[in-house]
Amino acid sequence: MQLSLPDPELQRKAILIHDRLCRVYGCPIAYFHDLDPLSELISALLSHRTKNADSHRAFQQLTRQFPTWEAVRDAPTAEIEAAISSCTWAEQKAPRIQQVLQLIGERIGEQREEPWSLNFLAELPVSEARAWLESLPGVGPKTSAAVLSFSNLRRRALAVDSHHHRVAVRLGLIPLKVAVAPAHAILEAQLPANWTAQQVYDNHEVMMLHGQKCCFYRNPACHRCTVLDLCPFGQTRQSSCL
Repeated sequence: MQLSLPDPELQRKAILIHDRLCRVYGCPIAYFHDLDPLSELISALLSHRTKNADSHRAFQQLTRQFPTWEAVRDAPTAEIEAAISSCTWAEQKAPRIQQVLQLIGERIGEQREEPWSLNFLAELPVSEARAWLESLPGVGPKTSAAVLSFSNLRRRALAVDSHHHRVAVRLGLIPLKVAVAPAHAILEAQLPANWTAQQVYDNHEVMMLHGQKCCFYRNPACHRCTVLDLCPFGQTRQSSCL
């Protein structure tokens, strides 16, 4: 993923927003996963368009039922679909997961000292690690960032979900027409190059939490928003209510 050159004014604004939201939501924020990167990849694939509780339940059932990723790859697809039935589109995700595991097995799975491990991604520059992941079917910028950031690799990569994206658009950090996938490069470029992986993770978390707890899709609570003075959307909306 190629990072864009940041606009200095937008970068200053992004840092100010980050600092205020960190005061509200409490940074540093603890990582919610400690999975190895391959497990994180499968977890992320299950989470697409699925509530966290449902995708977590699907992942737990999958790993209880099949002792290894090789066993998941080689099982009848119907059994994988049944194991992950709590997530949306299980009928599509089951063959996709097996396809991804098949490709990983062909590329690195049985040829390294650590079979069925993606720990080698820790040795690559983040851009190369993301490119490797995104060469797999169904893996885009959000998933590659999640694998590197949320797994026990703890790499510096910014994941952008729908809440994060909505908040960034309303705050004017990205144009409305920029979709979630291309927004990754723009928003990550706005973060200082010397920020740690924890700080980048915190940025994802506070933007997401703000979308969940204040900047709702419908009826956002602009009246109690800590960054209202920095938000063109919120100021317009508040003015229209007067």
